[in-house]
Amino acid sequence: MPGNGWFRQWFQVSALYVGTVIGAGFASGQEIMQFFIIFGEKGLWGVILATLLFGMMGFLLMTLTTALGCSSYAELLPLLMGRRLARVVDWLSLAMLPGGLAVMLSGSGALFHEQFGLPTELGALLAALITALVILGGLEGVLVANMILVPVKICIIALVCLLAVIHHGGWPEIAEAGKPLTGAGRHWLWSSILYVSYNMVVPLAVLSSLGRSVEQRPGVVGGFTGGIALGTTAVLVTLAGLFFYPQITCYQVPLLCIAGDLGEGWRHGLGMLIWLAILTTAIADAHGFASRLAAGGGRSYRLVGLGTIILTLPLAGMDFTRLVQILYPLFGYAGLMIMAGLLITPFKLKWLLREWK
Repeated sequence: MPGNGWFRQWFQVSALYVGTVIGAGFASGQEIMQFFIIFGEKGLWGVILATLLFGMMGFLLMTLTTALGCSSYAELLPLLMGRRLARVVDWLSLAMLPGGLAVMLSGSGALFHEQFGLPTELGALLAALITALVILGGLEGVLVANMILVPVKICIIALVCLLAVIHHGGWPEIAEAGKPLTGAGRHWLWSSILYVSYNMVVPLAVLSSLGRSVEQRPGVVGGFTGGIALGTTAVLVTLAGLFFYPQITCYQVPLLCIAGDLGEGWRHGLGMLIWLAILTTAIADAHGFASRLAAGGGRSYRLVGLGTIILTLPLAGMDFTRLVQILYPLFGYAGLMIMAGLLITPFKLKWLLREWK
């Protein structure tokens, strides 16, 4: 990839970052509702803070990854948090990445059944097949898949939310809607930090595999702009969601409430959007796990990736909600350690680089 143009490398990194985070929970609107919309206008401050944090995390992560020439998160973790904590996070990640893949395959099956009336097994199998084909293409296949799918996801989400905001009017209505929201006893600031932290496990696993294949400047800029794009999309979903309070709280897929207001065609389009989000996250999970066990790509990377998908597929038959309840808290704990390690990086960056050399 070093031979690629500056713009292409920047776009690949940005798209890969966005693709790892905008999964089923984000694209459905459920994550945004639970972490931001329930706080009303304060949720807007929260999502703006999350935007800045996503940008900072991407910037710091890609700065370290490209400076050290990493090909796997195992090379980066000891420098962020010490060897003992790194070992804990590594084992958590080794469990969570295939677990996250199982969640995505299960989610694909559930979506095919509930949204399109098709067999659950078909949805899981199709997502597994496409993920396998992308993994067979190696790192370049992962990057190209995200370059194609991520802009489509962002454009659809942004269009739905902007049309909903335009259709419902101006700021006074948002302020009115936000007053009765309580935040379920949590503080909007802590909720914002938690949201970013639990969403950093997969980006760390995926972006840290790029250190030997992307140049530093486009990589660092791509990490920052990818984070800002993520946050900006979350801001749009939060804004649109506030217009639909409190009826939006009755929906498992809150964006369906927003899209349904624009017409039935938008509801079907949103179903496809959620499936694309599931697909990019499944690809990221499989790639992150394969690059950890077979750093550098090649035949071993493809074999590990395919083996992981095949072994994970039977888990897709488990209940989607139950899988989320078990695995996502682990993402949160690991993510807090990763986020803390990245935030203190600027204070010890020179020492880290000297130690590495």
